[in-house]
Amino acid sequence: MTSQEVLDFYAAPGVFTGLGGFAGQLAARDAASAACIVQGLLIHEGLTNLYGVSLPPSRADEKQLHSAPAMLAQALRLDDRPLDQPRAPDKRVVGVCRHFATLFVALMRGRGVPARARCGFATYFAPGKFLDHWVGEYWNADQGRWVLVDAQVDAVQRASFGLDIDTLDVPRNRFLVGGDAWRACRNGADPMSFGVAGTRMWGLVEVYGDLFQDLAALRKIELLPWGWYGLALDERGMAETALIDRLAAISSHADAEALAALEDALERDSRLRVPSAIVAEIVAAEGLQVAAG
Repeated sequence: MTSQEVLDFYAAPGVFTGLGGFAGQLAARDAASAACIVQGLLIHEGLTNLYGVSLPPSRADEKQLHSAPAMLAQALRLDDRPLDQPRAPDKRVVGVCRHFATLFVALMRGRGVPARARCGFATYFAPGKFLDHWVGEYWNADQGRWVLVDAQVDAVQRASFGLDIDTLDVPRNRFLVGGDAWRACRNGADPMSFGVAGTRMWGLVEVYGDLFQDLAALRKIELLPWGWYGLALDERGMAETALIDRLAAISSHADAEALAALEDALERDSRLRVPSAIVAEIVAAEGLQVAAG
């Protein structure tokens, strides 16, 4: 796999990031406008209070949606105006950080811009804590580099969390992809500082799980945060340190050489693959027309 082949791979939609018949309503000009569109369509289930919204329990199932088309279809059910028009907070689709990242990636790929979702840990929501989070990443051709974008954070959240970063260019030391988080813990970082806000889910096992989620996203299979698979479901896998260290290096570098190594690892060890049955079930449930690849 060459560097250009990597860019071509990420410029094309994946199983969950095609826009289908919605593409004509979503003419994102650049990363900033894509993030703005996403913010006008989605609301984070844990942050509704910031917008003065109290949603009925029946809306909670929206966060189980995987694909951009399913999210966009639900957005139109809630508000039938064109999709590039921001919704009132109570008319936005309920999701979590992964939904913001995935929809952002779908919009960028819809423009032919290489983009991918990344799973890891953000340092900018709580001092001294690495909080489980997803962001988008796109290839900035002018600068010749991958740029992290937190499409979830709008002006309301920026003010609430007192953020001092550019969320359209998140510094690499403020968001650690799964592999970077694993490597940090192996190099002495406290694993108990890594976890899921508002839960008891903290420690190295959360880093371990996020590494696998990031690897799946690098294959353009953006699973839900709770959709762990394969070896990630077996905590004993953490003892296979040589293997996990190799996977962490793939996540950290995510370049042509690393992605070739990922393909080789998936071919050699079925425990590292997202089971095809899982993807097939989602494809059938959400009526998707694209194949995983």
